Amino acid sequence: MAGPPKRNPLKHKVTAIPLTRTNEPDIIPTMTKKYFGTDGIRGRANIFPMTADVALRVAMAAGSTLRAAEGEPHNRVVIGKDTRLSGYMIEQAMAAGFLAMGMDVVLLGPMPTPAVAMLTRSLRADLGVMISASHNPFEDNGIKLFGADGYKLSDDIEHQIEAKIDTPDTHLASPSDLGRASRLDDASGRYIEFVKGTFPRGQTLAGLRIVVDCAHGAAYRIGPQVLWELQADVIPLGISPNGLNINQGCGATDTLLLQKTVVENEADLGIALDGDADRLIMVDEKGNRVDGDQLMAIIARSWKLGGMLKNNAVVATVMSNLGLERYLNDMGLTLERASVGDRYVVERMREGKFNLGGEQSGHIVLSDFTTTGDGLIAALQVLAVLKGEGKRMSELARTFDPVPQILESVRFAAGKKPLENDTVKAAIDKAGRDLEKQGRLLVRASGTEPVIRVMAEGDDEAQVRQAVTDVCDRIRAVA
Repeated sequence: MAGPPKRNPLKHKVTAIPLTRTNEPDIIPTMTKKYFGTDGIRGRANIFPMTADVALRVAMAAGSTLRAAEGEPHNRVVIGKDTRLSGYMIEQAMAAGFLAMGMDVVLLGPMPTPAVAMLTRSLRADLGVMISASHNPFEDNGIKLFGADGYKLSDDIEHQIEAKIDTPDTHLASPSDLGRASRLDDASGRYIEFVKGTFPRGQTLAGLRIVVDCAHGAAYRIGPQVLWELQADVIPLGISPNGLNINQGCGATDTLLLQKTVVENEADLGIALDGDADRLIMVDEKGNRVDGDQLMAIIARSWKLGGMLKNNAVVATVMSNLGLERYLNDMGLTLERASVGDRYVVERMREGKFNLGGEQSGHIVLSDFTTTGDGLIAALQVLAVLKGEGKRMSELARTFDPVPQILESVRFAAGKKPLENDTVKAAIDKAGRDLEKQGRLLVRASGTEPVIRVMAEGDDEAQVRQAVTDVCDRIRAVA
């Protein structure tokens, strides 16, 4: 591999995040960018915007932005992907675009999203690319971009790239300045050692039988290997990707197989990753599901007692359960709420110098180790607590009683704007008033698909259910 190029000065800009209100509905609008959503670019494979042509132009636009910042050719970009079939098409298109702009390309192959972020820094690259639609089915795919510091690009940089996607760059590299492509054969080994290095020195997982579901995704080899090298008895699931089965009946968004396998094999616990391994859901020995809120509570308590938790706060999103907030408050900790999306969690963490954050869905960010959600590293932190306290997972996992929380999604037709409808606004206002101080209502448009998500929670389950039903019915009437 060629020697290290000059570093690119792109920085991840921290922006203020609006916090949810306790007793008023929080209405979050749709995204305004043409290509980028809350987590990169995402869509149906081989249909705009997830076509080879757009992937080529995204790479060229990103390369042009980098070159303008750096001032000379041969910046370096690393490209990883998950296991979905369309990854081959998008990987090759993006590699061609970067090479045409004079950037050297390092291909990682199937690799978790957090591994791409880590290797972007480790290889002193100027840009990292992850080709993945995360927990979505194989028909979808996406493009996530990381800066030289391993953090997802800021909105400002994404806007700069967007401005160049539809305007072809005529300043291509000269024949002698074209980029070179190489493959990093030991990428998996580097990441495995990095992950193992976050586990307490001198401890092992000996004596634990663990079922790990890799969702036929990016961690299908790495996940079982990490646990086995730490001396666990490993039962792997979701380790036979064929390009079409990623997240299909398995992984962090469908844990029924994992729950059944844990019980049938009398395992101590189960670990579920999603397609790009940046999410974590766990299962206790009784087959009960443990979500991101409970996992954050476990880590927060341990880190608080061990003096590791910075600034006495945890960052979560507006979706996290009120029970988590109350639990943290009882320990003298604060729950800082950010908008939905792990990038916004990370921005709030950086702004407040916090080192623990995440989402109920399982994105858990431990900034002492990582720059983005990492399912394996988060799992090891929970397992360290389990081993250290000598408890069963069922004892450890019920740190707080969640209040009743109901979430429904309503799909709307292209071109429709349900949240701008007066009757929908009136229904949202009424539901918010009905909950008053006993709960809260959140209405938000997805940043990755045409869906409105309606969430309500509170101590009175019947009241919470009614609030969600009333709002969803009104949205469906105009969607």
